[in-house]
Amino acid sequence: MFAKRSLQLYAASVENIRRVTDLASLKAVAHPLRVRLLGTLRVDGPATATELARKLDESSGATSYHLRQLARFGFIEEDPEQPNARDRRWRAAHRYTSWTESHFAGEPEGREVTRWLRRRQRESAVQMAERFEEADWSAEWRDVAGQSDDIVRLTPASVRSLTERVHALIQEYAAHDAAAGDDAAVDAEQVTIFLAAFPIRGYLP
Repeated sequence: MFAKRSLQLYAASVENIRRVTDLASLKAVAHPLRVRLLGTLRVDGPATATELARKLDESSGATSYHLRQLARFGFIEEDPEQPNARDRRWRAAHRYTSWTESHFAGEPEGREVTRWLRRRQRESAVQMAERFEEADWSAEWRDVAGQSDDIVRLTPASVRSLTERVHALIQEYAAHDAAAGDDAAVDAEQVTIFLAAFPIRGYLP
């Protein structure tokens, strides 16, 4: 749910993407619990601080505080449909967060924050892959799930074009399965898709 500018989902609507251009906002979301809260709201939908505390094994005081910080910087908002007058339910304000790496490269703190977010994405990818290995999935899902890698020689412009085309294709398949209705929904699951592209100088096994 986080992406550098070149890796954002270009097929998404403008309203669906939070483009972060200031360091204060990027720092606000670069926090271990806040990034989990935001991701959970984006994937699972609106929830209260108490519900999120149970789901993430945190105290409701901690989730409540960090939800308010996310709201302060515009990452989440109050859900229009509240459960009652006592419990405040929150929802994600955007589906994706995007930033331009070079925009924050001019200051050490900016580089450190973007580095933390990239590291968090990599850790999340490993955790989700390991969770898949530990769960009981059908043979069909086990045959199609997994990862692959390749090393090719490309220019920055080609990498940008490649990621744009891949993300557009992802949205095309998501729309196709959504339009298929109940027949496709029987076999559909939430699928996490990771795409990374880094230049290297020499192969590092």
